[in-house]
Amino acid sequence: MTQIPSLARIEEIALAAIAELPAPFAAAAREVVLQIEDMPDAGMLADLGMDDPLELTGLYEGIPMTEKSASYPAPWPDTVWLFRQPILAELETREDVTLEELVSHVTIHEFAHHFGWSDDDIATIDRWWE
Repeated sequence: MTQIPSLARIEEIALAAIAELPAPFAAAAREVVLQIEDMPDAGMLADLGMDDPLELTGLYEGIPMTEKSASYPAPWPDTVWLFRQPILAELETREDVTLEELVSHVTIHEFAHHFGWSDDDIATIDRWWE
């Protein structure tokens, strides 16, 4: 029987992906809090208009770098959330992807939002979801 990856294992993979970011992005990424949870909470889902918690593998909460202002600092730190159960549910549907690849992909996708990229911007260079 395959052991279910722990929250700590998901975090380890995510931190390794963040460590691989090029220098300008790595510096900005250090300002973001990384949170690993089993599932998204009801408030997150409601804010996104989502019903199925298994559809949300990750989430960026914060003000993208392209919209930040020194005169208006955020009252809380930017946060990237990764959700283990939805990640594992998606992993079961993808035969050609490893846990490491999927967690790294979700991590980088959410950090791209921090850097100011929209989902459309990300899709122009990332064909993962097609």
